[in-house]
Amino acid sequence: MLSTIVTPISHSATVLLATLTAVGVSAYFDHEERVIFAHPAAIPQEQALDHMHVMLDWETTDPEQPYADRALLRATIWQPDGVPDFHPIDTVYTTPARRPLAQEAEACARAVAQWLAEPGTTAGSVLLAALAEYGITPGNGLPTNSGQPADTFDIPVPFSRDNWGRLSIADRSCSVRHVPAAHTGWSMFLHDERGEPVGDPVFITGTGGLVDCTEESAALAAVVADWLTSPVSRHCDCYAQERHAPHHDRKCNRYRRP
Repeated sequence: MLSTIVTPISHSATVLLATLTAVGVSAYFDHEERVIFAHPAAIPQEQALDHMHVMLDWETTDPEQPYADRALLRATIWQPDGVPDFHPIDTVYTTPARRPLAQEAEACARAVAQWLAEPGTTAGSVLLAALAEYGITPGNGLPTNSGQPADTFDIPVPFSRDNWGRLSIADRSCSVRHVPAAHTGWSMFLHDERGEPVGDPVFITGTGGLVDCTEESAALAAVVADWLTSPVSRHCDCYAQERHAPHHDRKCNRYRRP
């Protein structure tokens, strides 16, 4: 009789499984694929891959610092697409910047737990709720950037001389569909009436790490409301819009806005 050899679970996988369990997520290590699958608690482990699930894979070494504890985690959503195939749906979490495994495991586990508990809740829906407090409803398009779909919220904004531009909002990965627990910061750009970006971002936060999505969305909504209730020329010290200049002067108050 042939014996089945089961490869041992790595330290990284053990840490991830323990962290997922601590936040109430059902998960198991797949010895063949060497990844972790997380699934709703109501679905038995043996049926987990028959339904939508989350796959976690990781790297725990950094080529630039091979002996440092610097982990890179990815959690992606998959759904069955006919045996034995699966189709990727979206990303729940990607490490914004390598850091110790324990910290990354906690951040990733929170994002996975949030998606499993509220699969319809995204950072974009949090921002929409914040904008709705001011009666603002942006358009939600899927423009194409270098062949890849990119989510943005676009909001028309009045310019002088009866011209209209737009404020374009997305996170640093050009997305609004990530889970709030994986939010790394909103960026908002002003585009002129020709659709060209004007200068630097008029709102940007974060340095690549995780930020509080609810607090930041509330702050961004207040800035958007201010833009919509005041003509652009009142915000602009250098009058670039009146001159239709491609860029604002570096001392313009555009660069001092939150």
